[in-house]
Amino acid sequence: MKKVGIKVVRGEEWQIEEESVLKEGKIYIPKDKVSRVKIIWLHHNVPVAEYGEKWKMTKLMMRNYWWPEVIRDIRKYVKECDICQRMKNRIEVPVGKLKLSKVSEKPWTHLMVDFITKLLLVARKNAILVVCDRLFKMTHFVVMSYASPPV
Repeated sequence: MKKVGIKVVRGEEWQIEEESVLKEGKIYIPKDKVSRVKIIWLHHNVPVAEYGEKWKMTKLMMRNYWWPEVIRDIRKYVKECDICQRMKNRIEVPVGKLKLSKVSEKPWTHLMVDFITKLLLVARKNAILVVCDRLFKMTHFVVMSYASPPV
């Protein structure tokens, strides 16, 4: 008890069993970052835990352990875990099947247009207009000057 720094246990939810302090039947972990991280590691990085997500880990840990701000410490640990960030499930809905575009029958009826801007100024020109035919992929490049809008 003296190692943990607890002198007196007050309240019905606190108990002392052998060398452990219990709060509502869960082992209290003192304010020691190394032991807290080690307990989180045991519930997260071992193969049995399968790199559990934040809430799964919280549920597993809070069955047996307690300390103030345990959820914050778990969230921080999972956020810093490299494997969790790579394997994170994405919540986006699948986009669906791609639809084919209509193929035009005559050239230059369906066009793609784009601008290439912020080029170096040469002969008072600093942009290129790109016009592309979708049927034959013929492309025309039009050199032009582009005045950037005020920021």
